[in-house]
Formats: sequence, C-alpha cells, structure tokens
Amino acid sequence: MGPSGGALSAAAKQAEQLRIDGNAYFKKDRFGAAIDAYTEAITLCPNVPVYWTNRALCHLKRHNWERVEEDCRRAIQLDNHSVKAHYMLGLALLQKQEHTKGIRELEKALDLGRGANPKGYMVEEIWRELARAKYQEWERTSSKRSWDLQSLKEACESALKEKHSLDMSHMEGFLDDATTSQLEQLEALQRVFSKAAEGDTPTEVPDYLCCRITLDIFHDPVITPSGITYERAVILDHLQKVGRFDPVTREPLDPSQLVPNLAIKEAVQAYLDTHGWAYKV
Repeated sequence: MGPSGGALSAAAKQAEQLRIDGNAYFKKDRFGAAIDAYTEAITLCPNVPVYWTNRALCHLKRHNWERVEEDCRRAIQLDNHSVKAHYMLGLALLQKQEHTKGIRELEKALDLGRGANPKGYMVEEIWRELARAKYQEWERTSSKRSWDLQSLKEACESALKEKHSLDMSHMEGFLDDATTSQLEQLEALQRVFSKAAEGDTPTEVPDYLCCRITLDIFHDPVITPSGITYERAVILDHLQKVGRFDPVTREPLDPSQLVPNLAIKEAVQAYLDTHGWAYKV
C-alpha cells in the first residue's frame, strides 16, 4: 500500500525546502553541500526534474562530466522539454569528445529555448557553446576539404601539363595555339576550384540575416508589427530598459507583439549549414 496523500505532501514540502537550501549553498559556491541537499530532495521526490538539473549544475561546476550526463539524462526522461537538461548534457558530451551527439543536444536546447519565458531565457548562453562547437567542427572538415581540393587541383594541373607536352610533340608549327589552349584550360581549372572553395571562404554575412542593432547573425529572430526583425534578447532588453517602442519606427511596442520570424530563422540555418565559418563568435 502506497503512502497517504498527507505523507506525500509532507515529503514534497521537505524536498522543496531542501531545494531552497541547495540553491542557497550553490550561490555561496558550496557545491558539495548543495549536492547533498539536492540528493536528499531527489530521495524524497525522485520525479521532479528540477532537482536533477540543479544537482547536474553543481557537478558541472566541479567538472564532473560523468555525473552531469547521468543527472541530465534522468531529467530528460522526466521532462524531454527541459532546456537546461539538454544544454548541460550537450556540454558533457562535448567534453567526452562525442561532438556529433553533443551538438545535437545543444541544438535541441536552442530550439526549446527560443521563445522561452524571459526569466529562464538561455538562448544567448546556448548559442555561444553551440557556435563554438559548430565552428570547431567546420574547422576540422574544412581543413580536410581544402587539403582534398588542393591535392585534386594539383593532380589536374599535372595531367593538363602532361597532355600539353604530348600535344606539343605532335603539333609542330602550332605551338602558340597549344600554349594558348593550355593556359585557357588552367584558368578554367582555377575558376572551378575557386568556386568549389567558396563555401569555406569567410566573407560578410548578408545584412538580411543580421540584427539591425547587434549587426550579428540572428540567433532567435522575432518580427514586430511594423515588419522589422530583431534579435529577441536585444529587443526585449530595449523594451525593458529604454521604453516600449520600436527603436527604428518609434511606434509603441509591447513584448507580447513579438512573433518568431520562422522564415529568417530557416534562412539563417540554411546559410550556416553551407558557411560554417559564420558560426565564429
């Protein structure tokens, strides 16, 4: 026979007090004491996701990545929409050199974090870690692509020069024509390989993919009733600290009027997929 409702309520209250105690210890950097408090809370109420994520954060502060992973996986089992759990799990997996899985968890956290309650808004923090991981991934793959392209280019140039030598031996009296043809072929080859390397050559990110205020590529774009797109964190900060009006049009603007700009969000992602250097922060 299970515990009575009164016993459950008492356990829940005790667990919640332990969470509050743990938070107080955490703020004083007493991570061991905080872990103990959260562990007691988990023992009393093991199905509360925040107890697991709070303890995971303590383990993260101690760089105990194995424990971070364990607690975050348990939190995700209880709440698959936990932004913090996916975020910290992503960090733990990156520390274990499981880059693909780590990036996937960070992307999940970013997706869940967009449009979250401003008090728990973590998009900028998540973006920094995701961008760092994606940029490092791009560096590895682009280096290999550059090496492969250069090797292929040299092989093609060598083949053209060999062909030119053979043609020269059979085209007495037409040497100028053969030389001109070879130069044209080499120039065409250079254009082909330059085009192939364009995606890995840093340039300027198109203006329409960047916030008008930060001038950085969008992380969480939102559009106002006037049709202007801003970075969510930046426009919310403006509305809170400066005034409730659109900084460009000066028209009245309330946070509730901000709508995710899904078209720009998808355009940014498509651009980043083919221009990994743009992740650099």
